[in-house]
Amino acid sequence: MERVLSLCVGPVAVGTVGLLILLKVIQKLRDKHNVQDKVVVITGASSGLGKECARLFHAAGTRLILCGRDQKRLQEVVDELTAMPCGKIQTYTPCTVTFDLSNTALVARAAEDILKCHGHVDVLINNAGISYRGNILDTHVSVQRDVMETNYFGPVALTQAILPSMVERRSGHIVVISSVQGKISIPYRSAYAASKHATQAYFDCLRAEVDRFGLQVSVISPGYIRTNLSVNAVTGDGSKYGVMDKTTANGWDPVDIAHAILNAVGHRQKDVVLAGPQPTLAIYLRALWPTLFFKLMASRAKKEHKFKEE
Repeated sequence: MERVLSLCVGPVAVGTVGLLILLKVIQKLRDKHNVQDKVVVITGASSGLGKECARLFHAAGTRLILCGRDQKRLQEVVDELTAMPCGKIQTYTPCTVTFDLSNTALVARAAEDILKCHGHVDVLINNAGISYRGNILDTHVSVQRDVMETNYFGPVALTQAILPSMVERRSGHIVVISSVQGKISIPYRSAYAASKHATQAYFDCLRAEVDRFGLQVSVISPGYIRTNLSVNAVTGDGSKYGVMDKTTANGWDPVDIAHAILNAVGHRQKDVVLAGPQPTLAIYLRALWPTLFFKLMASRAKKEHKFKEE
């Protein structure tokens, strides 16, 4: 009898697990929101992660509005996208709006130009940003301010300029590309980490405040991405860092991050961390055992300082 029961229980257990997995997949597919025909704004769209997002969202049939500082480079992206082979999904020629996100005085005017393209915005992806490498002792406060202008005040200004139109329509999704360093700080990244911490806090507040209007807010926090972010980073005196860090060179493929962003929009995910085991563990360690985390970061700072001296 026991043998008969054991023979029956095995298949039943496997079948139950399989059914649960199937139900979860079906639920996930049901919860997915289609982005086709949606108006999607991407800042920093001329290169790196922004360009990969443009490719992916274009292929998904969205009406893109690409933003950046260089009109020529934006047009090159547009030409590249329109030359892509068309599948079953209808695609649209992207619009472009050129402005410098760090100049918040011009952002309101840029938002007006963005809204003129299609009359509204369904998804705003705040992607543009700048990185920093430097010792706090050797860093001028103006550099700290410049990084904050691009990474924090720029996205905030653009979001607040677009937000009233979303509230009026009771529809919209705001995405911001933060960083793991928006959750933890590592040595020699003070300006960058500070700007991303501020970004995390602002958009967490925004999410709570606009929930009553039916708006969505997603904070995406990647680890290192294989782009030119470190090459274009600024140093303590404002000059260009100009070095491809080993960690950046070995980072995530921007295509994978772009897919994760599209998935976050489709499934209305609120907070997404895209990092390996070590950075993810560090986030939990900072919250659960801060004393140990601080010791590890102090040790890392000493090692980096010694390496730079050599």
